[in-house]
Amino acid sequence: MDVRVSGHQVETGEALRGRVAERISAIADRYFSRAIGASVTFGRGPHDRGFTCDIVAPVNGIVLKAFGRAPDAHVAFEGAADKIEKQLRRYVSRLRERKTEVDEASAEPADNADYTIFSYPSPDETPSPEHPAIIAETRVDIPEASVGDAVMLMDLRNTGALMFRNKGTGQFNMVYRREDGTIGWVEPRG
Repeated sequence: MDVRVSGHQVETGEALRGRVAERISAIADRYFSRAIGASVTFGRGPHDRGFTCDIVAPVNGIVLKAFGRAPDAHVAFEGAADKIEKQLRRYVSRLRERKTEVDEASAEPADNADYTIFSYPSPDETPSPEHPAIIAETRVDIPEASVGDAVMLMDLRNTGALMFRNKGTGQFNMVYRREDGTIGWVEPRG
């Protein structure tokens, strides 16, 4: 497995690079035999305090991402590696569950679905700029998945939202993590 270790304004020593390669390879071997590589980037924390560690690992068509921050580079890496391992553990258990389930009815929309309307802050409490700044634009592939798989992919990618093509309906849907930790699902009307 190819593990690329780099530092952004940080010198990465041989011991750190060796530990990173050893741990990432062990994680990949434990969960996936076909993992190709990973990129681990170390940087300085805010206000030159501590270290940050970003891990990006493409595995079997998905991209895993994790972030760690700590006073020591080794501790920052271990925190991010633990997150990657947790994501992979969930992913593998989800795949095992899917193999044992044979439930085709879940692909069809439910007629008796409940919904809740949450109150939003009033416009007086949250002033919004007239033209908000666009932070970043990226091009990504939109996966075809069930709603449950889309939530899993969102967790694996460590993002707040994911657009996907629903396997059951063929339409574009979106799942997102709400402020209270629950998952929201946006589906267009038929």
